[in-house]
Amino acid sequence: MKPPTLLEGKELEMEEIPPPPQRRWVPHRWSRNELLESIKRERDGCIEMFVSKVAEEKMRNHATARAADRQEVMGLMLGGLYRSDGRVYALVRDVVTTDLEASAVRVRFKRGGFEYLFESLDSCGFEYIIVGWYHSHPGHGCFLSTTDIDTQRTMFAGRYHTALVIDPIAQDVRAFYLDGDEVKERPFVIYWDEYQNPYYTRAVRVRKKESDPDGVPPPEGGLGLTQTLHEDGDEGVEEQ
Repeated sequence: MKPPTLLEGKELEMEEIPPPPQRRWVPHRWSRNELLESIKRERDGCIEMFVSKVAEEKMRNHATARAADRQEVMGLMLGGLYRSDGRVYALVRDVVTTDLEASAVRVRFKRGGFEYLFESLDSCGFEYIIVGWYHSHPGHGCFLSTTDIDTQRTMFAGRYHTALVIDPIAQDVRAFYLDGDEVKERPFVIYWDEYQNPYYTRAVRVRKKESDPDGVPPPEGGLGLTQTLHEDGDEGVEEQ
């Protein structure tokens, strides 16, 4: 098994790729007003970090699943680092984790869990670098503790490494990075791929049309599909 690939030494290999267009990203539903304002100030729609809908759901579900027990969770964020018009941004495409030793104030990978972690990295299905890590603070708020800062400085000290912290009880999420000895907050948004349903949006449902006794043909185009919005968040496509 090959070891995980960290960001160090990868800066010179960044590709020039436009970030996800604004029609396919939104702020996280738990974002605070201050973060929303900082996102608005970003020019040309190039935020410093874009987290895929899939990765966000995995991290939030992981944190929420252990919230009742007040246990922290953690994992690694996989993706890439790219340039666009002279600006650098990270894409978080997926996350991986393994068995944990956790309490309400501490978490780490179990020593016996690294084999599974490396297998997950090997089978992720795309070329990646580790652009950061995530962990939860159930009921304690989102910040970097002294231990978190030490972890960040030891393992994720690059300017574009990110520590994403989730408080599933307070429904808060924040992202941090190190700028020298200073901890700073990083604006980020959630993006979805072109053919995915939008993040936290209304959706569409499949429904067959009753047979037409008058033999009226379907609307021009032939497929007879309409999109109906549902406030309850159900997904699908209505078929006429």
